[in-house]
Amino acid sequence: MLEMRSKRQKVPSSQDLTSERQVRRNNVGIAPARLTGDPRDNNAPCQFRSRRTVCLVGAGWRFTSGISYYTCRLANALANDHNVNVIQMRQLLPRRLYPGAERVGQPRARMAYRPDVSVYDGVDWWWGRSLIRALSFMASRRPDVLVLQWWTATVLHTYLVLAIAARLGGRCVVLELHELQDTGEGRFKIARWYGRWGLGMLVRLCQGCVVHSTADLKMLEAGYSLRNVRTAIARHGPFDQYDATIKHLDSDEKAISIVRRAPRPSVINLLFFGTIRPYKGLENLLDVFNGLTVDEVSNLWLTIVGETWEGCTEPARLVATSPHREHITFVNYYVPDEVVAAAFAHADVVVLPYHRSSSSGPLQVAMSWGLPIVVTHVGGLPEAATDYDGAVFIPPDDRSALKSAIMEAAQMTGRRFADPRSWTESIDALFLASGLPAAETRLRKTPT
Repeated sequence: MLEMRSKRQKVPSSQDLTSERQVRRNNVGIAPARLTGDPRDNNAPCQFRSRRTVCLVGAGWRFTSGISYYTCRLANALANDHNVNVIQMRQLLPRRLYPGAERVGQPRARMAYRPDVSVYDGVDWWWGRSLIRALSFMASRRPDVLVLQWWTATVLHTYLVLAIAARLGGRCVVLELHELQDTGEGRFKIARWYGRWGLGMLVRLCQGCVVHSTADLKMLEAGYSLRNVRTAIARHGPFDQYDATIKHLDSDEKAISIVRRAPRPSVINLLFFGTIRPYKGLENLLDVFNGLTVDEVSNLWLTIVGETWEGCTEPARLVATSPHREHITFVNYYVPDEVVAAAFAHADVVVLPYHRSSSSGPLQVAMSWGLPIVVTHVGGLPEAATDYDGAVFIPPDDRSALKSAIMEAAQMTGRRFADPRSWTESIDALFLASGLPAAETRLRKTPT
């Protein structure tokens, strides 16, 4: 059910919205959204045509990250019903300051934007002609709504200019927040202040904001003034772009072979996937695995695939000194898509012992594979995995509960679970935040 609320009025709900993806998954819900403010002020809903023009701004492929994939997946899904243009953030920051500096510019993604999606690649942090061209690109496309993907304060100065230009041109501006502040940036006082101040400026320039969970919405409401700003909740869309049919380069054969090292089916392969950062809790998982008895570990294997960030080297030390080192595979870099596909195809259980999280790309990938998942009950993760029958939730930083959950999930080996997520939910939330649900077009197409 799609629901809208206002302080002054109630708008009837639009129910039973159907899309091709909903029919395929047969278990898709639309997250509730809340509307705040007076529609008569200068943040009132803009008027749209049935087929609308959307300009997305997000991460490009040079500094490949989960937001690069998210922007591409969202753009391709939007293009089913709307005209879509994308402005990519090309050079996020000086390369030497990026945690994954060594692989910047190297091809990692094997997915691409649809041919009917127009892409400008892209804007550099120092601007130059890149910003002028981005403004020209946006002006020539005349978007009805500008959607800014927020995940790092390094894009702030560019986003402020694009948002101001869009508002001066009479466009709607929607801010989609993947997290309010990056944990690495939050370690530094100046960066933390800059991000908080800048996000407040962006919020004031927007008609609407989209977050991935109620937890994030509460944090946004507590930290920023949302007067006359519509808010909507949309759980992270599915990351089902990884499968065994992805073509791979010969140079990746070694990495693929390594992530398939666990001798299945004689062992149950536990997979930790994603960047290795302090909040990810990988140390907890290794403490539990290293503390297992010889009998307990005899039918288990731990595969770790991820790039080290923020000087988080303790997991590597725990792997090197593990009494069960012969039962651990450690691939310590940002792997390309075909290696991701191989790792999840060879996994039996995915373990994500985060200490905090707004959302998680690895969680979405695991659900798309239908695997049993051990995940902590923090931030937006409970909502992200709601309705997913293969999730085993545990408290954060609880090694005893983590061990029990691993054993419980291991009993599910061989079972596959339906992924309840859909990009329809994200699209509806974006238009709801801008003032008009995108569902209007699909509703007219729905058979009676």
